[in-house]
Amino acid sequence: MRHRVAGKRLNRSSGHRKALRRNLVTALLHHEQIETTEAKAKAIRGQAEKLITLAKRGLVAEREDPSRGVHARRLAAGRLNRWVTEADGTRTDVLKKLFEDIAPRFEDRQGGYTRIYKLGPRKGDAARMVLLELVE
Repeated sequence: MRHRVAGKRLNRSSGHRKALRRNLVTALLHHEQIETTEAKAKAIRGQAEKLITLAKRGLVAEREDPSRGVHARRLAAGRLNRWVTEADGTRTDVLKKLFEDIAPRFEDRQGGYTRIYKLGPRKGDAARMVLLELVE
């Protein structure tokens, strides 16, 4: 029985699973939409939404006391791969995008920052594919 067991294992070891989730959440925040399997999308959806909520609270706290805003940024940085390197060699700071672009966009929204569209089976193994994207 799986009573009180949180999260999906995704048939991976704990380190591999942690890296997979971190990479997928970073890719979602960087590109604002990713195409992945349904199981992976459902596994990372909650993490992505919690990060956006953390960024929103960090922005509110930053207005009152700048040190509390720094704390929120450091918490988010610990849960993300902060830098994404593009094909042309340029580096993008995903943390900066999260706090300066994504969080202000969802300031008036109470939750539900992501949406899942079902795309159909993958050709190779018939896995159910979905498009996970940020709303708006």
